[in-house]
Amino acid sequence: MNEVKTPKKPLIYYYVIMLLILLLFNFLAMPWIAQRQIREVDYGTFMQMAEDKEIGQVEVQETENQIIFTDKDGTNVYKTGMMPDPDLTQMLKDSGAKFSGEIIQQTDPLLSILLNWVLPIVVFVALGQYLSKRMMNKMGGPNSMMFGMGKSNAKVYVKSSEGIKFSDVAGEDEAKENLQEVVDYLHDPGKYKEIGASMPKGILLVGPPGTGKTMLAKAVAGESNVPFFSMSGSEFVEMFVGMGASKVRDLFRQAKEKAPCIVFIDEIDAIGKKRDGQMGGNDEREQTLNQLLTEMDGFEGNNGVIILAATNRPESLDPALTRPGRFDRRVPVELPDLKGREDILKVHAKKIKVADDVDWEKIARMASGASGAELANIVNEAALRAVRDGRRFATQADLEESIEVVIAGYQKKNAILTDREKRIVACHEIGHALVAARQTNSAPVQKITIIPRTSGALGYTMQVEEGNHYLMSREELENKIATFTGGRAAEEVVFGSVTTGASNDIEQATKLARAMITRYGMSPDFDMVAQETVQNQYLGGDASLACSAETQTEVDRQVVELVKRQHRKAIEILEKDRKKLDELSDYLYQRETITGEEFMAILNRDGKSGN
Repeated sequence: MNEVKTPKKPLIYYYVIMLLILLLFNFLAMPWIAQRQIREVDYGTFMQMAEDKEIGQVEVQETENQIIFTDKDGTNVYKTGMMPDPDLTQMLKDSGAKFSGEIIQQTDPLLSILLNWVLPIVVFVALGQYLSKRMMNKMGGPNSMMFGMGKSNAKVYVKSSEGIKFSDVAGEDEAKENLQEVVDYLHDPGKYKEIGASMPKGILLVGPPGTGKTMLAKAVAGESNVPFFSMSGSEFVEMFVGMGASKVRDLFRQAKEKAPCIVFIDEIDAIGKKRDGQMGGNDEREQTLNQLLTEMDGFEGNNGVIILAATNRPESLDPALTRPGRFDRRVPVELPDLKGREDILKVHAKKIKVADDVDWEKIARMASGASGAELANIVNEAALRAVRDGRRFATQADLEESIEVVIAGYQKKNAILTDREKRIVACHEIGHALVAARQTNSAPVQKITIIPRTSGALGYTMQVEEGNHYLMSREELENKIATFTGGRAAEEVVFGSVTTGASNDIEQATKLARAMITRYGMSPDFDMVAQETVQNQYLGGDASLACSAETQTEVDRQVVELVKRQHRKAIEILEKDRKKLDELSDYLYQRETITGEEFMAILNRDGKSGN
């Protein structure tokens, strides 16, 4: 349950309140106190005191219709109402009274000083002490930095029986096995110390976005039942130099107080990048990194504090951070395989109502290459689709449609193609499917559609791998390039012209052909010499050339030749199967969407043609 915090009030709020209190005191309380010091007498007493010459000082307040006077010694103050007396002035003159040009002091001088000077000072000093103590408590003590800038903003999750467990994380069995040792150590460190073994101080989780690195870290804390400190690497970076290092110190100070515990730093590459030593570098980031290195492996050990960190850019981390003694262990959190995807889908399906006849293995095959976050989104999209259709549970069709939504977007109901465009798109997609089906090493066709999607695709052909493929041969890659060119080849065979619909196919075919020549060593001329290096393998795998201009020219020539050769092969396949190409194109044009079973039934009708 999240804690609901009262909104913080600025300091000026408290000072305004105290100022209002003092003003009300001066305007209301002071006159009342002054009134309590004046004795009220009748006019006869006033006349008798005047005759006895017992009046010392007198003030006639005509506007208030009253007379204020003192006795001969000036110790007591009296007040009486005015009467229509023309001899008043002469009577006061004969009594020896002194007329006052100023208001007679109505209160005791000492009391007036206490109330007007001493009391406000005492009130403001007390208020300052209270606010100063409150700020110190918020900032973590008298040694904290001003305004809390040096204090870490780590979120602390205390022990909880309702936290995330390893059973809530699926598809990463190897990562869980590596982290289970950390849990065992936090539960029973004695058996490790008995043999002399020590647990790694730091564990680095690396992998693509959405694979569950943060969830795994929370699962370790949940299984260990220890406090869990969570903070992002970007939260250490401040505008002023030294603030990030102060946050690191404060974070580890809190962690040591609550040891044994787990400290999780997400996106650690924000502060852990390599130090290049160039002038004008980010001094704040480097100081923060230096402080982190010291805290992890300095003269003082971190007994009971396990540090977990996550990143999808491990190659950018500083070598001093990843050496043994700091981050001793690296745990890859890769994209799940077929069995992993099926397990992840089942875990997320527990949160929604699903039909009993759902084939999770088929859904997992269709979602090839999806991360854990994408699989969770697929399950949620299926539940949303079921609600839109008025059903109380998600079906197989909902899950299959949700995969298409995640891959290609929602259907564009307002996009109306002309009759010619619709026929071209149908021919294009059948070209992909037919070339794939006639090649023995291509994945079988699952679904073909010509319904436009919000991603911009006017249609697409879904191919589903039968199992997990970790290696691909030269023949498989060439067949894949031929399949990419199948759509454009079908347009050329049937219509004798080309359109802009093959732009994405061209991009994918070129990218794959270039990788074969520059990175996979499949060029007879370059043999096993790499012409490109891959950077950020978990963030798209951008490649940069590592060759001369002359070699780059030769690479371009071989890429063009490879794609052209596979394009010609696709044209030959479609020309041999022209009859099936026309028949399947007409069928797709009428139905708009056909399954892989329907496609193969028509293709195999009356015997196989072509080969």
